[in-house]
Amino acid sequence: MKVLVIGSGAREHALVRALLVDPAVDAVVAAPGNPGIDVIALCVPVDARDPQAVTDLAREHGVDLVVVGPEAPLVAGVADAVRAAGIACFGPDRAAATLEGSKAFAKEVMAAAEVPTALAHVARTEAELTEALDAFGAPYVVKDDGLAAGKGVVVTDDRGAALAHGLACLAKGDDAQVVVEEFLDGPEASLFCICDGQRVVPLDLAQDFKRVFDGDEGPNTGGMGAYSPLDWAPEGLVDDVVARVAQPVVDEMRRRGTPFVGVLYVGLALTSRGPRVIEFNVRFGDPETQSVLARLATPLGGLLHAAAQGRLGEVEPLRWREQASVTVVVAAAGYPASPSTGDPIAGLELVGDSDTYVLHAGTAAGPDGTVVSAGGRVLSVVSLGADLDEARERAYAGVAKVELEGSHHRTDIALRAARGEIRTPR
Repeated sequence: MKVLVIGSGAREHALVRALLVDPAVDAVVAAPGNPGIDVIALCVPVDARDPQAVTDLAREHGVDLVVVGPEAPLVAGVADAVRAAGIACFGPDRAAATLEGSKAFAKEVMAAAEVPTALAHVARTEAELTEALDAFGAPYVVKDDGLAAGKGVVVTDDRGAALAHGLACLAKGDDAQVVVEEFLDGPEASLFCICDGQRVVPLDLAQDFKRVFDGDEGPNTGGMGAYSPLDWAPEGLVDDVVARVAQPVVDEMRRRGTPFVGVLYVGLALTSRGPRVIEFNVRFGDPETQSVLARLATPLGGLLHAAAQGRLGEVEPLRWREQASVTVVVAAAGYPASPSTGDPIAGLELVGDSDTYVLHAGTAAGPDGTVVSAGGRVLSVVSLGADLDEARERAYAGVAKVELEGSHHRTDIALRAARGEIRTPR
């Protein structure tokens, strides 16, 4: 089997790496890829959001499966074009991708499927926005309705800041809308569900860290780190979420004539009233994917191909490594407000064994062949260990070997979990 992976981040690097160890996968092509992926697979500079260009590339290389990493190509209809060409594609079509492309639509689907989630108001005017803020009160949760690369949500006790974010979302166009929600208490968890339009196969739970600084301080980011598994999660949580959330949503999408094929990412708050959905994404999340795939022992290519072809019913129960995995994101100076780019990265060759490795995200090839920073989140350092303590120790030892001027990272990824300090509300 030959696989084409669409995207250029650490998530795609993790996907390529996992696909290449599947005995059924002969070769992987990445578009556009990055310098890290280029070491292990063929990278082709193609616009990932151009459905025709992606389809032409898939035809040119005779691939058997296309795996779409980021959300933007899905919302642009890349999966539609690939399937229309008769090529298997892991990723939802444009209509189904609206589950992430519009938070208001996601709320509508959740209501129809009776999925437990936060109460919400969709505001289209300043008057509706202020009314919703006053109805829910602090802490205020205000979400941009459209795609925002994980940074469209503001959670704050400051009503002025909440109002300003909501107005900025409404200012994006005549059809702009903003979602205001009730605040959900309790720790958060991420569950990736592999879907083939009818069936759901869950992966293992992970937790990510959105805020830029230790102690969950500072602005939201695309994610500063993650770990898996969640030993503190209630027993039976995954089965409960599949039964009450993922399967009903897949059933509802099929009923609407837009079957969902790909990853349904369920962002959860484990509240005193039970699990509640915070959001859906329609692709693997970054950086949770890096930790989850590090632990997956089942060959990835066969799993994704079965989903793309509607054959999840034939898949054997997933196998998992017993180790824990921790992912630490190394961010550029100035991230997230104004990340510095073009800075040389050294020490990458010092990090690389079966337990700890570097995945590239915001990197590029410099003029002299060196690797330089080219984005906000530059690298993910992923490690496996017998437990979270050992995985943390190895991950941070790897981070310490990487040299990037002005770079920063959180030092508390998985720390509270390793200490046994996370509790779900009763």
